[in-house]
Amino acid sequence: MPIKQTVPFVVDAEGTGVAQRLVVAGDHEHVFTADTYPSFGGDDAAPSPLSYLLGALTSCNQVTGSLVASSLGVALGKWSFHIQGDLDPSVIAGGAEGNANFDRVAVRVTVETDAADDVFETFHTETERRCPVTQMFKRSGLAYTSEWTKAPLSA
Repeated sequence: MPIKQTVPFVVDAEGTGVAQRLVVAGDHEHVFTADTYPSFGGDDAAPSPLSYLLGALTSCNQVTGSLVASSLGVALGKWSFHIQGDLDPSVIAGGAEGNANFDRVAVRVTVETDAADDVFETFHTETERRCPVTQMFKRSGLAYTSEWTKAPLSA
C-alpha cells in the first residue's frame, strides 16, 4: 500500500485578551490578526475568528474550483461570493448547553465561465466535494446550503 502524502499547514499565534497575532509558517511568512466584536470582549480591531472561518470557505472554494476547472478544461473569470453564517451566541457568550457551531451557513457563488450547463453542474458538485473547508462545514452537522450561478465570461 502506498504511503499517503500530507502537506502540513502550520499557524503560530500569541495574544492577550481576545486579540491575537497569527503567523503562517513557510517560505513566505504571512502575518494576520484576529479580534472580535465588543459584545464578545473585543475592540473590533480585526476580523473575528468566525469571519475568517467564513472567508476560508470562500477562498477554499475558489482555489479548489480553479483546480477542478483546469481538470474539466473550462475557463473561469471573476468569482463572487456571499456567505452568511447564523450563530446563536448563547453557548459561546453565555455558557448555555448546546453546540457552539453556526446553526446554518448559506453560500451564494457566481462564477464567470465558458462551461456548458451540464459541465458547470459537475464543476460545482466536484468543487464542493473536493474542498476541505466545505467538507468541514457540511460534516459538522449545521444546515448548509449553496447556490451556484454561472455567468458569462467577461471580454
